[in-house]
Amino acid sequence: MLGGLSLLLVNRGGTAILDYGASCSYMTNDHFLPYRKQKQRPTMKTKVRSLLAAALVCTLVVAAHTTDSEVEKKRQDIRTMAQSTLQRLYEAEPRAKTAIREAAGYAVFKDMGVKILVAGSGNGKGVAVNNKTKHETFMKMLEVQAGLGMGVKKFSVIFVFDNEKALNNFVNSGWEFGGEATAAAKSGEKGAAMGGAVSVADGVWMYQMTDKGLALEITAKGTKYYKDGDLN
Repeated sequence: MLGGLSLLLVNRGGTAILDYGASCSYMTNDHFLPYRKQKQRPTMKTKVRSLLAAALVCTLVVAAHTTDSEVEKKRQDIRTMAQSTLQRLYEAEPRAKTAIREAAGYAVFKDMGVKILVAGSGNGKGVAVNNKTKHETFMKMLEVQAGLGMGVKKFSVIFVFDNEKALNNFVNSGWEFGGEATAAAKSGEKGAAMGGAVSVADGVWMYQMTDKGLALEITAKGTKYYKDGDLN
C-alpha cells in the first residue's frame, strides 16, 4: 500500500515533498536562503529544470496511486459479484452451501454472451478461492458459441473443487470447457450431495445460474478460463 508513505527529493534547485497518499509539493532553495550563503542562490535555469523534474515525479506518483486504486476497485467489484451469485445459488439449492464449504475451493464467474446470427462470443470475470488458505486468484473467461439466433445471454457459473489438485490445475493451467459434462445424478452419492451441479472433470463440479435461477442444463460450452494478468 502506498498510503502514508512520503518521499523527499532534493536537488540543486529545490526540494520536492511527495506524499503518496495525498499530494506533491515543491520548494525552491529560496526557502532555505537564510541558511545558505548568497553565492549559492540557484539560477533561473536550475529552478526551471528542478520544477520540471519534480512535476514529472509527482505525475508518476499520482498515476501509480490511481492505477492501484482502480485495480482494487475491480477486485472488489468481482468479490461483490461472487458473493451475490453464491447467495442466489444457496437460495435455489441449499445443499450447495455445504458442498462449497467442505470443498477444497470454489470459483465464481459472470458472463454476458452476445449471440449474433450463426456465432457468438462473450467474456467475463471471476475469482477462484482456496478455502484452506483463503487465497484469491482473479480470472477471466472467454466463451465462443455457435448457433442461429440473435440476442444477449447472461449467466453465472460456480465451480466446486473436490481437492487442491483440481483447484490448482484450474487456476495455474487454465481450463477449457468443451461440453463433456455428465449429469450429477449419474455420479452416485456424490452427485446426490451436489444436486443441481454437473461433473465437468475429475474432482470438478459446475453450477450454472441464469436470470431465472439454477439452470437444469449446462450451456456454457466452448468456454475458456484463465488468470487475469492485470488483477493478480
